[in-house]
Amino acid sequence: MPQTHPAIDHPAPTAAPATAPPAALSLEERLAFVNAAMSVRLDEAKVAYEVNTAHIDTEPVDLADVVTVPLTPTLQPPPQSYPTPVAALLERAHHRLLTSGWCKDVLVDEDGARCMLGAIRIEARGDGGLEADAATVLLDAIRRKFGDDVDSVPSFNDAHGSGRVPMRMLDQAAGLADARGL
Repeated sequence: MPQTHPAIDHPAPTAAPATAPPAALSLEERLAFVNAAMSVRLDEAKVAYEVNTAHIDTEPVDLADVVTVPLTPTLQPPPQSYPTPVAALLERAHHRLLTSGWCKDVLVDEDGARCMLGAIRIEARGDGGLEADAATVLLDAIRRKFGDDVDSVPSFNDAHGSGRVPMRMLDQAAGLADARGL
């Protein structure tokens, strides 16, 4: 028994089929006639597509999750630092994750990859106050995007299966810190 596919089935025409224009029309008039006929067919196809795909659930796609470029640590240029210390620290932490790798559930894994807080800590170079300020701005940036349900930077980091979102949040936090003059 042959299968039928709704997207391929053609609905019965609702109007009489278009007839060929008389030969006495000029080229411009014939082109206008064909343009009108094609517009009608495209409108019908659009409606048929919408009807045939209305049952499919879709989620918006963040292009930052789709468009990626290969990262080669030796070819990655060092980041252009922000003039403010917290923003510059967050930018260095972002670059650290890009070049050294991202991990979860630990500050540093056996391969040297780091979580968000681990990258901030190594880039703070022992300045606990700067590290705390950076973690505070990062948590604020995360809560702005994901809501107040996020408890901490480590819990946010560990909730992800890849480093894309955590790295993007470090980058956004750097911009937020710079805008605040931190």
